Amino acid sequence: MSAAVLGALEFPPNKMENTQLVCIPGQRLCLADKEHISGCGTYERNGYIYSTLAGVVNVVKEERSSIIEVHSSKGQGIIPAPGDIVTAKVTIVTQKFCKCVIKCIGDTVLTRPYRAIVRKEDVCATEKDKVEIIKSFRPGDIILGRVLPLTEVHTYHLSTAENELGVVIAYSESGVAMVPVSWTEMQCPKTYVKEPRKVAKVVPETVTVD
Repeated sequence: MSAAVLGALEFPPNKMENTQLVCIPGQRLCLADKEHISGCGTYERNGYIYSTLAGVVNVVKEERSSIIEVHSSKGQGIIPAPGDIVTAKVTIVTQKFCKCVIKCIGDTVLTRPYRAIVRKEDVCATEKDKVEIIKSFRPGDIILGRVLPLTEVHTYHLSTAENELGVVIAYSESGVAMVPVSWTEMQCPKTYVKEPRKVAKVVPETVTVD
C-alpha cells in the first residue's frame, strides 16, 4: 500500500485500518473511546488520541477494540525542529508570505519533504514593514531558513531574518544561476540583468538542488 500523507486533523478509523498513513508529532489521529485505545507512539488528551512520533499509523485489532500505534518511518528518523537551519525550495509567492518545501535539515537530505512558509514579518530583522515578498523570493529559489516554534500542524514556519539566511541559489529568466551582488540583489552572469532577493551571506557547498 502506498503511504498517504495526512490531509485532515483526524483520521477516520476505517481509513487508518485500510491505508498506510503517515503522521507527525502532535497530530490528532482519532477519538479515544472503548473501541480505540492509545498504544505505543501515541498519547490520549481531551478524548482524542495523538501521535508522539513522525511515522506510520498502525492499528492492532483486538476482540472488542483497536489499539492505535505509531511506528517511526523507516529511513526517516529526523524531522524539522525549532532552531534547525534547513534548506527549502520556494514554490509559491504571495504578498504576505511564500510557501516552500523543506529538502534538508543541516547537511541531512530528507527522504520526504515538509511544507513550510516564510511570513513577511520573518524575512528581515529590521524594517519589517517595508519588506516585499516578491522582492525577497521567487518560485524555484533555494533558501536557508531557521525553523520557528511550531504553530500549525501541517506547516512549519521559517525565518530568514539573520544575515546568513535567505536565498542561496536562484535562476534568472534565462535559466542561468545568478550570483549575489549585494544584500538585496542577484545578477545573471549571461544577461547582466539584476533581480531583487533577500540574499544569504554565505552560500554553503552542501546545498542540494532538485
